[in-house]
Amino acid sequence: MKKRIIFVFSLLLAMGITVSYAQKKKAQATKEYPMFWTWLDYRPTMNFDSICREMNILGIDGVMLNAPTPADYKQAIAVAKKYKIAIYAWLWTMNLEHDREKILKEHPEWFSVNRLGRSLADTTAYVGYYKFLCPVLPEVQEYIKKKITSYAEIEGLEGISIDYHRFVDVVLPTTLWPKYHIVQDREYPEWDFGYHPEMIKRFVKEHGYDPREQADPSKDELWRQFRCDRISDVANIISDVVHAHGKTMAASPFPTPKMASRMVRQDWGKWNLDIVFPMVYHNFYTEDVSFIEDCTKDNVRDKNENTALYCGIMVDNTPEMFKAMDAALENGAQGIAIFTMRNVKSPEIKKQFTAYTTKAKELRKKNGGVYPAKPATAVNTDPFKNKGIMALIEKRIQKDIQTKTKSKDLAKLNLSTYKLVDQYDVTKRYEVKDNSSGEVFNVTFYFYGGVISGWNVDQEVHAKVKGS
Repeated sequence: MKKRIIFVFSLLLAMGITVSYAQKKKAQATKEYPMFWTWLDYRPTMNFDSICREMNILGIDGVMLNAPTPADYKQAIAVAKKYKIAIYAWLWTMNLEHDREKILKEHPEWFSVNRLGRSLADTTAYVGYYKFLCPVLPEVQEYIKKKITSYAEIEGLEGISIDYHRFVDVVLPTTLWPKYHIVQDREYPEWDFGYHPEMIKRFVKEHGYDPREQADPSKDELWRQFRCDRISDVANIISDVVHAHGKTMAASPFPTPKMASRMVRQDWGKWNLDIVFPMVYHNFYTEDVSFIEDCTKDNVRDKNENTALYCGIMVDNTPEMFKAMDAALENGAQGIAIFTMRNVKSPEIKKQFTAYTTKAKELRKKNGGVYPAKPATAVNTDPFKNKGIMALIEKRIQKDIQTKTKSKDLAKLNLSTYKLVDQYDVTKRYEVKDNSSGEVFNVTFYFYGGVISGWNVDQEVHAKVKGS
């Protein structure tokens, strides 16, 4: 009888803990965080008081601040407090920043390795500051845990927002290809990371085969998800530390969990986040605000149910920025983070920004702390039904013809029907002819994560990247 009583008591206690945890998470998810945010680099010599005053005018109540050391935050927090601005530490995790050279020198074995067997300790992917660590190494996990702890202990800091918590981009957004003189119509080995010997060793132990032995490892969904899960492991280690210190856990990931898992091995819907700021920079992808709308719809569905959804927008100093914010808020985002408020320079745009944030906050308040979204609709995956994207493509074709013919005016197009000529994984390439000029173009669409995530126009079929 005594054993039965003890068992029942233990069961009730366990249920109480479970209910308590669930209630706590629900409370965190419905907490009214600041609605408008910015990312900002901080240096002790800057006039942060003036910047906070500007944020107040614009209606920005939260800032993800990147400072070199924990000590630098104390001064910033004291200033922000006067203006009732919440400060989160904006921290790079898997990619090194302030301590990059020190770790390169002391622990070259910690760095991520690509499918060709090259380590970031002594090779470059895109840019020199891409120095990502291997998430499966216990030493790396402990290093990151200690780093996060040193910031979580800062008095007055309200939260921590992690960034660069992923692998190297196996595929860059299409608008960045010209900058690096590349075409990434598929996953190429030099940019496909996660092949550190310890990653391979653990995968073989768990799944019984070496992914490198396959003809095309990029097709292996189990191997892709394994790498995503190792990034998630570290994200949730960080979350435990942040929550143990009574802080809010946030992150700035790629546009959607499904896109992120394909492009950078980052499945952030599985992270224990209180708030998420997906970087839905439409000018990097389709260049049309419909991209923000599509991503936000997917994020409402795929995020952790305990996570408050916001949206990261790139400042462009034009009225287009407000259309971008509408696309996010009207489809389920509860707030906006801009990169970055220091780029809001036009007096007229500043005035419009202040009016926008004031009205948005009033709407959220009137609706019980939740911004009123439009009725949910399906994501459009047919680019030919997207007037904004097709208009941009036609304009690109016009400019290409203008350049080739050396005309002063844009060409008047007479386009044929688009014909599908090639398809691989998430890539579809069409051929279209301008009957007026006789020029033939290849128009390629990319559907990473099941949304229209990019497009490209050229007059050459790029079957392979030079040097790969």
